[in-house]
Amino acid sequence: MKLGAFKDAKSRDRFHAAYEQTLADLWPGARETLDVATAFGTTRAYRAGPPGDRPIVLLSGAGGNALMWHRYIDALSRRHRVIAVDTVGEPGASVQTAPIGDGRDGAAWLEELLGALEVAEAHLVGCSYGGWLALQHQIHHPGRTASLTLVDPAGFADPGWRFFTWAIGGGLAGTAPRPLRPFLARLVANSTILETELMRMMRRTMSFRRGLPPAQVFTDEELRRVQAPSLFLLGARSALHDSRQVADRLAQLIPAARVEIVPGAGHALPTDRPELVTDRILKMAGQQKTP
Repeated sequence: MKLGAFKDAKSRDRFHAAYEQTLADLWPGARETLDVATAFGTTRAYRAGPPGDRPIVLLSGAGGNALMWHRYIDALSRRHRVIAVDTVGEPGASVQTAPIGDGRDGAAWLEELLGALEVAEAHLVGCSYGGWLALQHQIHHPGRTASLTLVDPAGFADPGWRFFTWAIGGGLAGTAPRPLRPFLARLVANSTILETELMRMMRRTMSFRRGLPPAQVFTDEELRRVQAPSLFLLGARSALHDSRQVADRLAQLIPAARVEIVPGAGHALPTDRPELVTDRILKMAGQQKTP
């Protein structure tokens, strides 16, 4: 199985220079940088905010890293400990040394990371692929999850032509001259391309080979095992899945879960509606876990 890596040292060094510059530009506040050894490689995490027993742990979507959450850190860390993670196998500051073959491996990586960080319980927040990993962790290691906030998570449909068209269109639009991007963002329904600093960094990932498995669709049996308090935020215009069908399935299989379909938002929900997503994360983090 493949490992996440750049094709050569030159590409790697260019990316890391862009990464460090983006980190300095987008996260100028206080933070603690942690490099945590796991069986799957060294994982970079950033910790901010006051000490707390149940931190908010942020997991990015495919092709992203902790910096995708830069707009959220200040608001979330005012009253909560926040840990933003560069997932092993994605382009970031983590270094993968062993393959992650399936969701169980992904859950094992996250469980090991949380254990090493001495996190007894976490409010897990995952966007897209990060949502799939958070759900895998809850299924295989349920005891460490205080709550789940899943932002248009993967794992409810096989990505089809609509999603790949959306992703490719967004990637191309992100290389366009800056004055054109607002128009293109509306055209391709992808507000992520308005994140200028992130787009500059992401252009350096073109030579990166992801070392992670596809987000397999969850079975009914797997979803019935989800016991943690859960909020599913779904973009009404998501290119990844039919949000109404996902909501109906969740109502049948996880009746205690809350599901919110956000009008006008797409798969880029964190950049489409950052204030709403921040509010919902804080509300979930403020809940007490049911014994």
